[in-house]
Amino acid sequence: MSYDSFETLKISIDGPIATVTITREAALNALSSNVIGELAHAAGELEISTDIRVVILTGAGDKAFVAGADIAEMVDMTPVQARAFSEMGGALGDAIESSEKPWIAAVNGFALGGGCELALACDFIYASDKAKLGQPEVALGVIPGFGGTQRLARRVGVAKCKELCMTGDRITAAEALRIGLVDAVWPHAELMAKVTEVALRIAANGPLAVAEVKRLVHEGQSAPLDQALALEQRSFGLLFGTADQREGMAAFIAKRKPVFKGQ
Repeated sequence: MSYDSFETLKISIDGPIATVTITREAALNALSSNVIGELAHAAGELEISTDIRVVILTGAGDKAFVAGADIAEMVDMTPVQARAFSEMGGALGDAIESSEKPWIAAVNGFALGGGCELALACDFIYASDKAKLGQPEVALGVIPGFGGTQRLARRVGVAKCKELCMTGDRITAAEALRIGLVDAVWPHAELMAKVTEVALRIAANGPLAVAEVKRLVHEGQSAPLDQALALEQRSFGLLFGTADQREGMAAFIAKRKPVFKGQ
């Protein structure tokens, strides 16, 4: 499978890890329709790959992960066009969130507006100590359109979400860590190495089990506790019918590393 056909993305594969880099550095990696479309296409291609187990998402250069949606493209949109653009960004977020593979946002600079929303769709957000995050759309007379009012509230709580979305404040990586918006902050020069370490630890585990953890945690948030627990119990039982379970437990007893095949 070739990943060389994208205009705005670079995709590099290192063993079970795919790193997707948005390459509009001159535009601070802003999310145009083309970028969103290519990211959605890349997500689909990576999803069907049996070799890729974890995806890292980042931005080119040292200034921005994604500085926001492309305002130059949005400025003359009609209400109908703006809704379609919002739905396009929303579909991308849904594709990342519903992927069986973990997605990790490596926030190496500005993650504002659509950039913050793109990170929020990922399973983990790890940030450089130089990163700045926020939802500044109200300063433009609009609101977050790619899931910010909803995923941000689920991450940091309702009041803090409203504060960030109503003030449009940009916060430091340290403050983002304090409120739970990001999961770790590392020195800028160490970010990608640290993120890759986490990705490799995840990739070493049973991929079917990892996918079930992601699915169950996501689905369980909107279900009553008794129903969510029943979903977990069902999945726990079903995984005992997989080759990965047999390999994992046999390897544990034999005191060797397991070799999982996702079967």
